Amino acid sequence: MEHAADFSMWALFARATITVKLVMIILIIASFWAWSIIVQKTIQYRKARAEAAKFDQAFWSGAPLDGLFDEIGPAPEGASEKIFASGMLEWRRSHRTDGGLIAGATSRIDRAMDVAINREAEELQKGLTVLATVGSASPFIGLFGTVWGIMNAFIEIAEQQNTNLAVVAPGIAEALLATGLGLLAAIPAVIYYNKLSADSDRIVGNYEAFSDEFATILSRQLDS
Repeated sequence: MEHAADFSMWALFARATITVKLVMIILIIASFWAWSIIVQKTIQYRKARAEAAKFDQAFWSGAPLDGLFDEIGPAPEGASEKIFASGMLEWRRSHRTDGGLIAGATSRIDRAMDVAINREAEELQKGLTVLATVGSASPFIGLFGTVWGIMNAFIEIAEQQNTNLAVVAPGIAEALLATGLGLLAAIPAVIYYNKLSADSDRIVGNYEAFSDEFATILSRQLDS
């Protein structure tokens, strides 16, 4: 009496050819890599939003801006604080020793804050290209493994000259597992890439809005 073929995930992996095994290993590593970025970015964005909300409360509390700058220092850790500090540093550097202002102070302050925003945007978006790559490439890598596995399954059928389902099914199942792993890696990567990209754009948009408001406040003081 013949024993039924084992169709567990491990058995399918063990029976696969070296090429298909390598494809499966690559897809598993890509999936773990994508999930590590997803978790890390989710925590980072949550922290960035909390930090921005806390700083906005302090900024709009009515306290003097010079006092707030002295409190956080010229090299703070939070993104909103860094943007504020870059503007305040340039504001102070634009004052001459006699108390007057050096010409072009407004444009220099804007540029200083824009540079700070760009740095924070790069930090927020770091790793998202990996999610995009995993999401777009994984299905094709899995499909390659499937095509290779099915090709070997048909070669085995031709060699044994037996088209019995018990002979055909294991090879086809092993091949299709590669496509399944490709989709398993790609679907979360695509979903979270879109979500995290939108979250990043909103956070950077808030930084830019704050920069414009802060520049307006400084411009009023310059005009007065």
